[in-house]
Amino acid sequence: MRKAISLLLAVITAMSLTTLSFAAETPAAVDKGDIVVLYTNDVHCGVDDNIGYAGFAAYAAEMRKATDNVTLVDVGDAVQGAALGTLSKGEYIVDIMNQVGYNVAIPGNHEFDYGMDQFFNLSKALKSGYICANFMDLRSNKPVFDAYKMVTYGDTKVAYVGIATPESITKSTPTYFQDNTGKYIYGFCAGNNGKELYNAVQSAVDSAKTAGADYVIAVGHLGDDAQSAPWRSADVIANVSGLTAFLDGHAHSTIPSQKVADKDGKTVLLTSTGTKLAAIGKLVIKSSGTVSTELVTDYTAKDSTVDTFVKGIQAKNDALLNKVVAKTSVDLTTLEADGKTRAIRNQETNLGDLVADAYRDAAGADVAIVNGGGIRADIKAGNITYGQIIAVHPFGNELRMVEATGAQILDALEMASRTTPDENGGFLQVSGLTYTIDTSVPSTVKTDDNKMFVSVTGARRVKDVKVGGVDIVATKTYKLASHNYMLEDAGDGLNMFQKCKTLSVPAMLDNEILINYITGTLKGTVPAEYSKAQGRITVTGAVMPFTDVASNAYYYDAVLFSIEKSLIPGTSGTAFSPNVTMTRGDVVLALWNLAGKPSAKANPAFTDVDFATDLGKAVAWANENSIVNGKTETTFVSGDSVSRQQFAAFMFRYAEALGYSVSVGGSLGAFTDASQVSSYATKALVWANGNSLINGFNDNTIRPFATATRGQSAAIIYRFASTLTAAKTA
Repeated sequence: MRKAISLLLAVITAMSLTTLSFAAETPAAVDKGDIVVLYTNDVHCGVDDNIGYAGFAAYAAEMRKATDNVTLVDVGDAVQGAALGTLSKGEYIVDIMNQVGYNVAIPGNHEFDYGMDQFFNLSKALKSGYICANFMDLRSNKPVFDAYKMVTYGDTKVAYVGIATPESITKSTPTYFQDNTGKYIYGFCAGNNGKELYNAVQSAVDSAKTAGADYVIAVGHLGDDAQSAPWRSADVIANVSGLTAFLDGHAHSTIPSQKVADKDGKTVLLTSTGTKLAAIGKLVIKSSGTVSTELVTDYTAKDSTVDTFVKGIQAKNDALLNKVVAKTSVDLTTLEADGKTRAIRNQETNLGDLVADAYRDAAGADVAIVNGGGIRADIKAGNITYGQIIAVHPFGNELRMVEATGAQILDALEMASRTTPDENGGFLQVSGLTYTIDTSVPSTVKTDDNKMFVSVTGARRVKDVKVGGVDIVATKTYKLASHNYMLEDAGDGLNMFQKCKTLSVPAMLDNEILINYITGTLKGTVPAEYSKAQGRITVTGAVMPFTDVASNAYYYDAVLFSIEKSLIPGTSGTAFSPNVTMTRGDVVLALWNLAGKPSAKANPAFTDVDFATDLGKAVAWANENSIVNGKTETTFVSGDSVSRQQFAAFMFRYAEALGYSVSVGGSLGAFTDASQVSSYATKALVWANGNSLINGFNDNTIRPFATATRGQSAAIIYRFASTLTAAKTA
């Protein structure tokens, strides 16, 4: 890049006035002197899937013909996901990555799946090494790896800041991060509602800038799943300043180019390729300073050297993987009936039944549980090969059985079902046990900063639990089978079994358990009785009737809850109108319904209210309890819109009136428009924000005078019911 441009950028950076331009969302032509960053994420051992590593290498070679400034980046979860990774404990994948020539890499949660010793072996074998700003050795309180890597392209410096998800602890194996006494010796800056992570990233960005970085690119395995908050890529961007772009992984989302506002309101480009090399991520920094991202798909060329290398490694496993070990008369699936939508993480499937039965049979247990996230592939009717079994169970987990109380099993089911109908890798497929999940009941599971189970603080959504057809007894002891990940290592945050008495079982790996069950107990063939799920798990709750409430909307579960509790009616039989403004009448009706439709002692002197209607009864009750007062002494004006700060005040007064604790609050200091909050609403908004009822926007504003929409209002009420019910005082 031209020296003059570089010097100018350096001066602007030093003055903290850096201004970047972003190209339109069209493929960027690459010219000599441009910087090209090619990246992969969540390859999961898909070495020749889709474009494949040979295609990735070929495209990199093509880019090098246009410019000398080409960098290859991996955003985590490369070494696990198929037999090629399992049998070599990740080493074959690292060999391939070295052959491809990666320059920058970070660890995803699944890089830890073969244990900490093997993880460090892999990190040493990987020629690029790993970077990570937030993977900490808690004994020294220092990062395990360098927080960033600086790459110089002519006169331009680009810093790559590594970020690993704090979910690595629960989405790998928690005990890997502990010493032999159970004390955590490694962590990921998970505390303080995301602030520890944001601070670690900001510190790395600032350090890189001080070292002369003209651009700072986050390489983060964080994702955009709702349950990953407050550690999502967008959360980090919104709370950090100085990033140019964010290369993301973890959620398998496909994001060609998304503009997200950072802490200072400046644009950061967010991008992610999906999974298994379905696309090549491409970031281009033009000589002019323009930055763009895109996804390269349908690329068919192959680098012959890499292709030969990959095939050589695959050949080492083929003889074993292609050996037929059993048969099945039915398709065994992790999917819904449409054959496309994953079901294993939020409902029962026939493969889930088979796997759980295999564990119970191998151990001779009363009950078996297996996490849905540990069942990774389908098996078509016909011959079953060893490779297919390993694809179902790629982790190499070991059979375990413990003595567990009914209370511990109930807590495990509640923890595992807390996000249903949303997906959760810890969702439990079961054998010897049946249960119902009532999704209309908000989860009251409490977790710690690492999302490990702490307690159930209120109503339970898991009901009708039976062991062998008989109601489970909380005080009774049961023989519970699973694997080491679930029972010893607190996988997916289920730590309630770690101190249970361990019972003797055969030393068997997960793939052996499944093979032995089919070849032995089932006499070599999976029978027709496994043609469908056997009715062990029932999911109930409201069905969404509104066509304008998308299943991925943040208020989806809240609207379902509103339907179940008759809080906020739809605007028609098929419309909820989530973006329409909430009115004063809507608010009092919703809170009155939530409170159980209590009566008021007397009607106020409002001339514009019919007190014979439900609205009138709600107004009388709300006024009597000083929750929502009239606009004047004689008018209520139920049709007036409600602002966000007004809604906070109404919720705060509601909580006080019904005896809920309102002592826990937060601070509005992080919001740039905090000074705009009216004095009457300050305490209420501090409380509402501190309890995650009313959150800010990506531009670090709280927008107190913006109108509260029906979708926002449903979400606020749902969060209140979900998180604060247990805090109610006498």
